[in-house]
Amino acid sequence: MQKRVLVAMSGGVDSSVAALLLQRQGYEVAGATFELFDGCSEDNTGDARRVCERLGIPHFVFDYRERFSKGVLDYFIHGYQNGETPNPCIACNKTIKFGAFSEDAERLGFDFISTGHYAGVRFDRQSGQFWLLRSQQERKDQSYVLYHLSQEQLSRLLLPIDRYSKAEVREIAAQAGLPVFSKSDSQDICFVPDGDYAGFITRYTGEIPQEGDYLDDNGTVIGRHKGVLYYTIGQRRGLGIALGVKRTVSHLDPVSNTVTLSDDSAVYTDRLFADDLRMTDDSTPERPFPCTAKIRYAHRPASATVHPLGNGSVQVQFAQPQRAVTKGQAVVFYEGDRVLGGATIR
Repeated sequence: MQKRVLVAMSGGVDSSVAALLLQRQGYEVAGATFELFDGCSEDNTGDARRVCERLGIPHFVFDYRERFSKGVLDYFIHGYQNGETPNPCIACNKTIKFGAFSEDAERLGFDFISTGHYAGVRFDRQSGQFWLLRSQQERKDQSYVLYHLSQEQLSRLLLPIDRYSKAEVREIAAQAGLPVFSKSDSQDICFVPDGDYAGFITRYTGEIPQEGDYLDDNGTVIGRHKGVLYYTIGQRRGLGIALGVKRTVSHLDPVSNTVTLSDDSAVYTDRLFADDLRMTDDSTPERPFPCTAKIRYAHRPASATVHPLGNGSVQVQFAQPQRAVTKGQAVVFYEGDRVLGGATIR
């Protein structure tokens, strides 16, 4: 009997080729597209439907707007309002792709789900565990946003495009006559396509960011900022203030509505604290363990030791100071190419 797989199809080339490759591998494939928020592009749903028609497979549309609003939009807005820099893609993966979507796939009788992520899943016979792996395509690696996956989730996940470069993925799509073979990649957060996070939050909440004071390291007022929402730790450009020397955002205080500017050296630290620890082997570490760690999506992994503190909290001690450790981002732990897990920086 054919194994059945439901592919999360965004209307882009990666997920479209994922469906194609799985079909060629002998799976019984269907596609699914998500309605996530009002104003979500209908073109994406239409593109996914046309790909499914080309492949001769069923296409589902799931309405996840309520769950997306509560689990992603509210999380994103609350984080920025509290001086953090949240990662909505991780929240979406937790809440939607590996939450609601996985549940619906199981309800409909599918054995697996699949996405167009660039990462790998492999069963390790020696440990008897499924391993989440860094992508073979180093520049496209998306393992960082999948660190929270459990053994059960990894056992039901197929990631078929990871062996191919982006150029090869497009060539496969073109040769198969998929109508999205030349479609541009999305570059920004799906619900903030123009990259203006503060503008989105203002429109969504109806609350206008309030101007406040820029402070120096001594707490002296040195100017005015346009609202805490507009800034993130480590930011050096777009500050709108001339001080005669370069300054970097080193601290955000939404309670007092102040932004502290410092020399860039002030945003380097060799440790951080994080909570909501998730390990891909489902373990609860009790002893320190070595790893390399990433503190943001584009960060180069750095040597570190993770010290469990209990109740899902950890202290991460780096061998060398790291720049702009930012509350709300994830710190993700690696052992070689294997993703060990991660936590949310606090």
